[in-house]
Amino acid sequence: MQSLKLYNTIRLTQSGIRAFSVSSQNYENHKCKLLIVGGGAGGCAEAAKFTSKLGKNQVIVLEPNEKHYYQPLFTLIGGGMKKLEQSWRPMGSVLPSLAKWIKDAAAEFDPKNNTVITQNGDKIEYEYMIVAVGLVLHYEAIPGVLEALEEPNGPVCSNFSPKYVNRTFPAFKNFKEGNAIFTFPNSGIKCPGAPQKVMYIFDDYARKTKKRKNARPIYCTTLPNIFGVKHYADALWKVCEKRDLEVKLRTNLVRVDPHKRQAFFENMDDPNKKLTLDYELLHVTPPQSAPDCVRNCKELVNENGFVNVDKLTLQHVKFPNIFSIGDCSSTPNSKTAASIGTQSGILYKNLSAVMEGKAPVANYSGYASCPLVTSYWSCIMAEFDYNLKPYESFPIEGDRELLIYMMMKREFFPFLYWHFLLNGLWNGPGFFRKLMLQLGLKKA
Repeated sequence: MQSLKLYNTIRLTQSGIRAFSVSSQNYENHKCKLLIVGGGAGGCAEAAKFTSKLGKNQVIVLEPNEKHYYQPLFTLIGGGMKKLEQSWRPMGSVLPSLAKWIKDAAAEFDPKNNTVITQNGDKIEYEYMIVAVGLVLHYEAIPGVLEALEEPNGPVCSNFSPKYVNRTFPAFKNFKEGNAIFTFPNSGIKCPGAPQKVMYIFDDYARKTKKRKNARPIYCTTLPNIFGVKHYADALWKVCEKRDLEVKLRTNLVRVDPHKRQAFFENMDDPNKKLTLDYELLHVTPPQSAPDCVRNCKELVNENGFVNVDKLTLQHVKFPNIFSIGDCSSTPNSKTAASIGTQSGILYKNLSAVMEGKAPVANYSGYASCPLVTSYWSCIMAEFDYNLKPYESFPIEGDRELLIYMMMKREFFPFLYWHFLLNGLWNGPGFFRKLMLQLGLKKA
């Protein structure tokens, strides 16, 4: 907790310096029809939709970062299939020109007074607000991890941050023999399939480079199953059995000793049961949460610190002029880029209705998709809803390891993201699913 406070202090200072260098005017007041807090996938998609509807300077986007990352590409970067520079574009190029971009971050929400205070001290008054701030990575929550991630050419890596993703493939290359450990933390995370995808890619790499017989891949997850949807979990268990991949359920990484190269775990059901593993490669998925500015506003969030919205309408349960999209919202779906596509269309319809004095008109099914990469040339296409039942869009069953799904992951989905989702033109695969049903290529 001490390190988290220090981290937030540093962030606050950096934001103030950056904002001051852009403008000599501090403590400005801004007013807008719609404030979008966050310039990630959900924020950009809604900005594109609502600037078309509301016109110039009616939409403010509050976003501090100068780069916008397509985060699903990080898995492929870690496996040596893509380059980091392919995963980002300048923030100004993905935000609509009709929106007003304030390059700052939220510091305080005051939903009763329709106001947000920025880290630079500016005040933004809004009529309507969309909260789309994503999740924060807490590497500092696991002692030893940050030190390990700073070791040059070290064996500890993480695909979840652009700062560390380029450590993964060199760690693959440097691996000779021993334990290769991959972790899933005791928190909600973005893309719940990502922690095990890197294991499958490593396994394939080790086989191709004749290292596999001396490797012991181990997936340590805090979850009670390998995947939350049984239909796809069954397929993944078969992959692990076929390829001799070890899975330890309800096992939480609590500390790393980078000098002894040891990882320390606790059993989630019996904290007295400890496990210490030596590692030659350790891929860490950090605990994650909504940013402090969101969690500190108790009127805005639920007991878990996520923006408290109705899971069907995406409208806040207390403040009808507030909506939320993506990872920071309380919707119990998997937090993936694919879910944002479907959410963006639902949110646009419902907020538009509220702006016209009507009740929300559309319901979100909980649709999420997770392309589960199982090798350099195969992928399982998991698609499911709130009920954790398959909700597939394609004529071929998603629980099969297929090249076509991997090619979609590598080439088609990035194109769809940059050119359609961020421009407000992609509302998920619902229309495609209906077309497949009408053509008789899928069963209802």
